[in-house]
Order: sequence, then C-alpha cells, then structure tokens
Amino acid sequence: MLIELSGVCKDYIAGTIPVPALKDVCLRVEEGEYLAIMGPSGSGKSTLMNILGCLDSPSAGTYSLDGRDVGRLDDNALAALRNEKLGFIFQSFNLLSEYDALDNVALPLLFAGVRREKRRARAREALTRMGMEDRIHFRPGQLSGGQQQRVAVARAIIHRPRLLLADEPTGALDTASGDQLMEIFDELHADGVTIIMITHELAVARRASRILHILDGRLTEPAAGAWEPAGRGVPDAPPRDTVGGDAHIAPQYDPAPQYGGAPQGEEVWYED
Repeated sequence: MLIELSGVCKDYIAGTIPVPALKDVCLRVEEGEYLAIMGPSGSGKSTLMNILGCLDSPSAGTYSLDGRDVGRLDDNALAALRNEKLGFIFQSFNLLSEYDALDNVALPLLFAGVRREKRRARAREALTRMGMEDRIHFRPGQLSGGQQQRVAVARAIIHRPRLLLADEPTGALDTASGDQLMEIFDELHADGVTIIMITHELAVARRASRILHILDGRLTEPAAGAWEPAGRGVPDAPPRDTVGGDAHIAPQYDPAPQYGGAPQGEEVWYED
C-alpha cells in the first residue's frame, strides 16, 4: 500500500471560528494506481492535495506514505520525503521566470545535491521526453502554455518519483494541449508511476482508472456504473455545486519547502 489516510480531518481558523476543510477522510491507494478526484470549488480538493504532498498536516487522523507515518516526521524528513518520492504538477506551472527550461527542470536535483553534470544531463533527458529538446534554453515567457506545462511535467519527473500529484493540470491549457498532457500522463502511468490528479473536468478524470468525488470535505467513491473511467459508458457529470471559495489560502509553490532548499553556498542559476 503506497498511501493510507485514516480519519483525516483538517480545520482552519477564521477569526475565532474553526472551519472544517476535510472531514473524516479515508483513502487507500495502491502502487501504480491512476486516481482522479473531482469536486467543486471549496470542496477540500486543494487541502487534500496539500496533505498528500506533505505540504500541510491534518488536524486529526493519520497519513501513511510508503509505510511511514508522515505525522511523526520533522521538517527535514518531510523535505527529504517530498524530494525522493513525490512529483508535483500545478495548474499555474510555477516555473521560475528568470531561469530557462533546463534550469527549471534541474531544480529538484540541485536541492537533492546531485552534481551539476548529472543534473543537467537528466534535465535534458526529461525535456527530450516531453518533446522540448529544441526549447531547453527558452525562458517561461518565451513558451506557450502547453510548452510551459510540459516543462513543469519534466521537472516533476526528473527525480523519478513514485507518486505524481497533479492539481488541475489542464486548467490553464487549451483542448489540444490538454489532450497532449493527458497522453503524457498515460505514458507515465504505463511506466508504473502512481498518479493522483485533481480536476473539474469529467473528460480528464475519465483518463484515470478510478474516480473519487469530494464535497464539503467528505471523500466518496461513486456507486458502480457512475463516473466510470473512459470506455465504460460514463453519464454526464452532475451539476456543479455552488459552494464558495476555500476558507483558507493553500500553501503557494516554493522550491525550498517542496524540494528541501538549495544546498549551502550554491546558486540555482548557471550558464551553459
């Protein structure tokens, strides 16, 4: 079992009032699964993803990742766990604008202490796999949205994670770019990577082998025959709830907490 959540709750404080974001969430994910989680805005999707990504901690309940009780790990151990086992893909790409594609993709390996020559070679390899070998020295502002997302995917897989967490990965893409990204996800899944993806789009969710729904902080699995993966006669998605925005601000991307921080005395940027 790669992931096991048991009785996970998360409360945020709005003034003096506790606001529940997750309520008694239980989830088991096997190695190699491809899971999609759907739900309206404010349903707790981002909170759940932050906990799965070890970027936030539950108020109650337990989270086990690859047999380790995440709640017992200190900050350094959590940073090491994220850098060794997790890959992150965000809707907004979160590329560093002052660095080119090669530097952005190599960033996790820099924080892991990998030597310059090796991290550059692996960054080139990852970008080539994404079809970006002719754009390695382009900065984010010189790339289209689809190209930026492929760079972000290359960065997420460069350290060969066991678990890929994708938060609305197609949300900022046009239909063609979104389809191309989903084909990449299919390839990664075929290679054995476990994928958990949050999405509003049923057509995207149907690429997964399992679909869950979250509403008002409660995670449920639809009854057999409803919201099934592609090829099994999926009905239209139910109308979206009008729940308001999240009652908290989710942690923003920062390479330091995600990847453990840059090694002492070494700069991120380097010339070709």
